[in-house]
Amino acid sequence: MALPPLLHLQGIALTFGGTPLIENAELSVSPGERACLVGRNGSGKSTLLKIAAGLIEADRGKRFVQPGATVRYLAQEPDLSAFATTMAFVEAGLGPGDDPYRARYLLEQLGLTGEENPSQLSGGEARRAALAQALAPAPDILLLDEPTNHLDLPAIEWLESELKSLRSAMVLISHDRRFLESLSQATIWLDRGITRRMERGFAHFEAWRDEVLEQEELERHKLDRKLVAEADWLRYGVTARRKRNVRRLANLHAMRQEARDHKRSIGTVSMSLTEAEQSGTLVVEAEKISKTYDGRPIVADLSLRILRGDRLGIIGPNGAGKTTLINLLTGVIQPDQGRVRLGSNLQMVTLDQRRMSLDPNATVAETLTGGRGDTVIIGGQAKHVIGYMKDFLFSPEQARTPVGVLSGGERNRLMLARALAQPSNLLVLDEPTNDLDLETLDLLQEMITDYAGTVILVSHDRDFLDRTVSSVLVSEGEGRWLEYAGGYTDMVAQRGQGVQARTVEKEAKPKSGEKTTPAQATPAAKRKLNFNEQHDLKTLPKRMSEIEAKIAKLQDVLADPNLYSRDPGLFEKASAALSAQQDELAAAEDRWLELEMLKEELGV
Repeated sequence: MALPPLLHLQGIALTFGGTPLIENAELSVSPGERACLVGRNGSGKSTLLKIAAGLIEADRGKRFVQPGATVRYLAQEPDLSAFATTMAFVEAGLGPGDDPYRARYLLEQLGLTGEENPSQLSGGEARRAALAQALAPAPDILLLDEPTNHLDLPAIEWLESELKSLRSAMVLISHDRRFLESLSQATIWLDRGITRRMERGFAHFEAWRDEVLEQEELERHKLDRKLVAEADWLRYGVTARRKRNVRRLANLHAMRQEARDHKRSIGTVSMSLTEAEQSGTLVVEAEKISKTYDGRPIVADLSLRILRGDRLGIIGPNGAGKTTLINLLTGVIQPDQGRVRLGSNLQMVTLDQRRMSLDPNATVAETLTGGRGDTVIIGGQAKHVIGYMKDFLFSPEQARTPVGVLSGGERNRLMLARALAQPSNLLVLDEPTNDLDLETLDLLQEMITDYAGTVILVSHDRDFLDRTVSSVLVSEGEGRWLEYAGGYTDMVAQRGQGVQARTVEKEAKPKSGEKTTPAQATPAAKRKLNFNEQHDLKTLPKRMSEIEAKIAKLQDVLADPNLYSRDPGLFEKASAALSAQQDELAAAEDRWLELEMLKEELGV
């Protein structure tokens, strides 16, 4: 006999700005049940979870919570401003009978001390504190909205284990496939304002979704409907993409086997012969490179060769130096020791963690074409902007839509489309999966697997790594990096364990009966960021965005092919200004990177 639900939403409807967002949604959670809530960005998942938490009142429908049942909700953007420390914030969520020691345990497991000032927390640190507050009371119902956002691999795997150990019922929203597959027992699909429920975990969702959509399409034909609208193509196109990706995954396995065979044979070939055979195929060659920041090794004596067509994933905990390593391999910064040799005729496109800025007033088509004409040059060939938009799941009607009104997922797709439209043979992606919905992740996976050049990417998404890369470079601590053939799962099988959290050395405590020296009795005060460093760390991201916007405007001016003949003075002035702004941006990025590394090292 099924247990009565702890939480039940029935017939929920909500309208925003005259447009129905949710029309007829249901959500039922029984004791101990773990369900995932899935749907495209903008479908109303977060809104439905807020209704379940009692934070938003629906226009229509019923919300029932069993009397006495405790509900805890994790928001995507937690607010800690009313608390003096992270410990005070977490303890505020405890009830009279809750264990106060669990608050400290959770903070420590999430890499926090409890003494942090909330006003100085990064987005990831605030997220960890909010997770600790939600988990500390062991509530009857946990409502978690993107709990893995801004977490590194060790933290994600710890969270999985912790949630599995709880007896709480849960509703999870996440773009992390592996996380959902590991935890969910039921799947609730919010699509076009209504919910469908499957009594199986997320691992079975995509096949089930495809069956539902194919059945809907069949019904349309039975009713002699006209051609499916472009808006429906956007939905049904996902089904075909998934099936193509199954074949791509098989091809990737073959590529990984080739990588294993290649790595085994490469050591038997002399350097001179290898260079002769690889003429025109070498992309990056690092020879015993090392890089240190403030005495801490980020990269130590690394030798690595990346060949044309390789897909290299770089993984490690936060603070391991993944972004620094990418910058070393691509020549953005120079190593302290060793050398990096880049191949000839490289054309590199980079999508970093901060992403490219988008003009909110420009239309989707103008963003992709630069405001010139109605074609995009892809692979040396002109393609109509509407056709290119459809590749990224945009409908033709959105061509004239201002960027400012797009959803978060749509803006992410647009940034990817603009980056991938640039001619390149080396694609460098730093955390490309951040804040992407599942459909956009499918699209990005397709773009990477179809890409003819070389890919270097940093990601904490285990499933995405398994689907895209042919080898991974893993941080082993103390600046040591080791390459494994295959994806994340292959690496774990070879290594015997996943990625471990980065540890910070602590003062050694004397053993019982051991005399302490004056130095041991009075350790030096812990180094902290000074006022200027804190100010730069806080203001540099905005400053870099402003500089990038200026660079974009200057590049638009210089893009006019008739500018030099029409106004040589303006051309020279704009060229000089562009060079100055690019130098200023490089200096700001170096300073920001230096401070971020220092902040992580100090554990601030």
